[in-house]
Amino acid sequence: MSVAVVLFTSDLRLHDNPVLRAALRDADEVVPLFVRDDAVHRTGFDAPNRLAFLADCLADLDAGLRDRGGRLIVRRGETPREVKRVVEETGADSVHIAAGVSRYAAQREERIREALTGTDCDLRVHDAVVTALAPGRVVPTGGKDHFAVFTPYFRRWEAEGVRGTLTAPRTVRVPDDVSGDPLPDRDTVKGLSPGLARGGEEAGRKLVTSWLHGSMADYEDGHDDLAGDATSRLSPHLHFGTVSAAELANRAREKGGPGGEAFVRQLAWRDFHHQVLAARPDASWSDYRPRHDRWRQDEDEIEAWKTGHTGYPLVDAAMRQLAHEGWMHNRGRMLAASFLTKTLYVDWRVGARHFLDLLVDGDVANNQLNWQWVAGTGTDTRPNRILNPVLQGKRFDPRGDYVRRWVPELAEVEGPAIHEPWKLEGLDRAGIDYPDPVVDLAEGRSRFERARGLD
Repeated sequence: MSVAVVLFTSDLRLHDNPVLRAALRDADEVVPLFVRDDAVHRTGFDAPNRLAFLADCLADLDAGLRDRGGRLIVRRGETPREVKRVVEETGADSVHIAAGVSRYAAQREERIREALTGTDCDLRVHDAVVTALAPGRVVPTGGKDHFAVFTPYFRRWEAEGVRGTLTAPRTVRVPDDVSGDPLPDRDTVKGLSPGLARGGEEAGRKLVTSWLHGSMADYEDGHDDLAGDATSRLSPHLHFGTVSAAELANRAREKGGPGGEAFVRQLAWRDFHHQVLAARPDASWSDYRPRHDRWRQDEDEIEAWKTGHTGYPLVDAAMRQLAHEGWMHNRGRMLAASFLTKTLYVDWRVGARHFLDLLVDGDVANNQLNWQWVAGTGTDTRPNRILNPVLQGKRFDPRGDYVRRWVPELAEVEGPAIHEPWKLEGLDRAGIDYPDPVVDLAEGRSRFERARGLD
């Protein structure tokens, strides 16, 4: 019987998975394989929150495969070596994998191809699995290899259209004699955020259904409402591929309305960042557009930012949400990043690394390029914009409910005054165990503008 290997990476699902579908067409039996690669550990990318969420995803994937007569094979070691071992053990004719855009993904693909040299097994790489549209599917006229501005990219993205959605297979036959390691266990992971959500395709699909038939209708008007939390919270599932970006785009368009259109635009933003990183892999840690910054490195200020003690309530609320949930509202991410890079004038890489240490949806393309966008070293067409945490608070948390949820020291402060607690007087201020601002906003702005040559 012919055998194909399905190497799961960031596509831990059975529904709408072109990789799995292609392997099932190719062969009588498949080996659903996931490799816990030591290289990921060496880079520090296997942060506790993502490890725990991954354990949930693998357990759910294994359960789904068993419902269809199969099982998930988990191996530990270097991915190319483990893939070759499985090929040799099973006599597989093909290995199927989703295309990635990071430098690590490109090197992994190259090393697998090298490992299979001399065998009768082909490596087949599938596009539009991790993203809705393949990163190189649309390019600008004039010979450029990627879009550097979102709006023209989005026009082409919409015109190109997203591939159709695939159903989950009914049966998955796995060779009897292939073995693997035990599945990882979430309960063995130490250092988790206490409010970390559960992972897995089943949880992701339930969240999709709830989102499409519920809050998405209000997304256009409510997506920046910090206290209302009117976002999909699907980013961790998109990162691990327990839900499909293409299926989400198709279903959101079918649902329609302003909310659906606004949500599809956010999916396109995700694709936009992936196509930038695919063309410029160095942008994961190097400035996409250098501004010749001479970043500051004040360890006390950086620590205050990380722990949510800057004295600016909205920034602190966002950072405390991150620590508690391993997730942060997008508006909070933008504000926290702007405060670090432009008000404190600290290197964006410091913030990006901290986010990757905690974010369950810590995706290299979106995390790094969003940080660069905010820092003004990326694709933002207004690279010197600065988000004022006081004005942002009054606009997007006007009653202060988001701040009160995450900064309980300020729970008794009423109304918009919660965004400027340093202005409270007498006993009102003395009774609050909350720090004064680490920097004056005007001073921070002036310092940044001088550094960028804008004064």
